[in-house]
Amino acid sequence: MSSSYDIGFKKITERYEELTARLSSREVLSNPTLLSQLAKERSDLEPKVKAFRNYERLYRQLEEAQSLVDEENDPEMLELAESEVRILESELEKVEETIKFMLLPADPMDGKNIIMEIRAGTGGDEAALFASDLYRMYSHYTDLKGWELEVLSSAPSEVGGFKEIIFSISGSDVYSHLKYESGVHRVQRVPATEASGRIHTSAASIVVLPEAEDVHIQINQNELKIDVYRSSGPGGQSVNTTDSAVRVTHIPTGMVVTCQDEKSQLKNKNKALKVLRARLLDKAQSEQQSKRSEARRSMVGSGDRSAKIRTYNFPQNRVTDHRINLTLHKLEWILDGNIDEVVDALRIEDRKQALEEHTKVLV
Repeated sequence: MSSSYDIGFKKITERYEELTARLSSREVLSNPTLLSQLAKERSDLEPKVKAFRNYERLYRQLEEAQSLVDEENDPEMLELAESEVRILESELEKVEETIKFMLLPADPMDGKNIIMEIRAGTGGDEAALFASDLYRMYSHYTDLKGWELEVLSSAPSEVGGFKEIIFSISGSDVYSHLKYESGVHRVQRVPATEASGRIHTSAASIVVLPEAEDVHIQINQNELKIDVYRSSGPGGQSVNTTDSAVRVTHIPTGMVVTCQDEKSQLKNKNKALKVLRARLLDKAQSEQQSKRSEARRSMVGSGDRSAKIRTYNFPQNRVTDHRINLTLHKLEWILDGNIDEVVDALRIEDRKQALEEHTKVLV
């Protein structure tokens, strides 16, 4: 392991030991807020410290085994010592890779809840049905993870499905799992309305936004234009007798958010502002990233929403993620919400690319 990584982990270990001592001090024990803050920091550092100590233990064992190889004359004992060296070298390599990942700077947004927007793209009615399939997939994934989903706004299509649906997902580290889903998702299948059995290609776009809190994005009420109107369903028919639907326009940026799912005008307004905050945070982050000309531009984590990222091919029971050339022949299983295999592969690839860039900086 390079000296840069070694120094990094020594600093982490020193901080961990300092926190351990402080947590038993009278000053901290008498301050519940500080106690909770320092306990969380120590808990976050603990896996890194354990991994580094395990690395040091294995390294000492390897040195001892290597010294036996250098000194041993008995062929049988030499063979045993050499075998132990090979095993320890393999274990060390694995632990070293793990702790290198642990030293990567964390994405400050990884622990955030998200707002996901799914919109039907090319393909007409079939695209709207596919948007509904994607919503169902993420709904099931949310259930499997023990997270919570809340629909913020939806625009159903006349044949079923959605022209657009916006929803929030809250839970543990939601953004870190779903941030790679932004982009164009494509489906290839025979539509129910296709008499000739021809395969059609349709698409839906997905945007994943980390949820913004008031402390992140301050919205000046004087910069908002708020309109209210009656909710409408597919085809434009009125579904409410009161002006409960809300349209919020952010005048400086021209962003428009509408919400009509709730019967309460106040609830619709609050949901619309929630979406607006997330979009404004996303805009600020995008502008900040574009200024960093030397920043890493990962194909996995770039968030390019115009890029075709995944294809769902029904005739071949195939799902392909084009960014990492991953193909799985279990389409129905994945559409049922079992997407961890894809999500984990994307997270690993992004971390590998980040590690390569981080190593270049250290060198």
